Amino acid sequence: MQGGGSELNERKKLILKAIIEAHVKEGEPVGSKYLTQNKQIALSSATIRNEMAELESLGYLEQPYTSAGRVPSESGYRFYVNSLMQKYRMSQNELARMNALAKSRLAEIDRLLESATRLAAGLTNYTSIAIKPKQSTAVITKFKTVLLDKHLFMLVMIDGMGNIKTRQITSDEEINEETLAHLENELNARIANKRIDEITVSLVMEIERSFGEGEGIISSVIKTVCETLGEPEGGDLKMAGVNHLLEYPEFSDAREFKELLGVLEEKRDILKLVSDSDLDEDGPQVLIGSENVLEEMKNSTMVFQKIKSNGKVVGAIGIIGPRRMDYSKVISTVEYIAQNISLMLNSSLSLPEAFGEDEN
Repeated sequence: MQGGGSELNERKKLILKAIIEAHVKEGEPVGSKYLTQNKQIALSSATIRNEMAELESLGYLEQPYTSAGRVPSESGYRFYVNSLMQKYRMSQNELARMNALAKSRLAEIDRLLESATRLAAGLTNYTSIAIKPKQSTAVITKFKTVLLDKHLFMLVMIDGMGNIKTRQITSDEEINEETLAHLENELNARIANKRIDEITVSLVMEIERSFGEGEGIISSVIKTVCETLGEPEGGDLKMAGVNHLLEYPEFSDAREFKELLGVLEEKRDILKLVSDSDLDEDGPQVLIGSENVLEEMKNSTMVFQKIKSNGKVVGAIGIIGPRRMDYSKVISTVEYIAQNISLMLNSSLSLPEAFGEDEN
């Protein structure tokens, strides 16, 4: 496959779009006879079959078994989302349900996200998730260091609950007991009992200046400390509509469904998947099949959008379903909810005003 869709003419794009939308609706392979009933495709059955064969050879379609119609491949879905999909126009009923959420005046972000999750699951008929990063109140109360060899040492971190975490850190420069004793003193004097948002660039630079010889290890150590304080398991993930997955034949395999359910219940991998995504991406992010990284989600699609307040990510709203997803509707739903929650948080508007509704 050449990729990017540059090899597709308008006729191939039209046929690919029709196949994807038909497969999303019906859940079955799509054949040329079905497409001849599409008024927008004024082509013979033979011509359509030839075009479908070419789309398959280019990697946009797959044939599940001999003499069957075609289904979209992962690449086909990706091209559809990037280039063919029309923006979904929400119905008045759907908008009314979203605005009813706004009028409920749920001030707390966690309660708001919980309600938004139930709403998104109801509107899309897929499983919805909401993520709220735990406010970082965790601190490390004591640091210890242990020299392992001249280029490797262990950093021991003890938090306020007495939990102990250890990380091995490699140094390009040679280190000794004296250097580590100095490092330990600096960490306990300047970093201990500080939240992650209190560990600023200026503080790190100050430590580096005062450290003198061996200052090269400071950035690696501080990075490790911040990663430990901000680990994704500290977040909270809420779900709604998990039962919707059972309505789709893609999840009929009991073993695969159990594995996917395990990922959702464990939460940690989903939290990490979202937290590792592009922080600069403001719009919906779409992970199709193997793009999810998680093996358990190879037959699933995840659409999510981060919610920001004053430039800081305070949560995310998302949808999980089969690769055969109504992308246009899901993306519009996620985008609408996330944007309006962000608008409400970033302004002095009341919730109804943020959602564009009158108070009365």
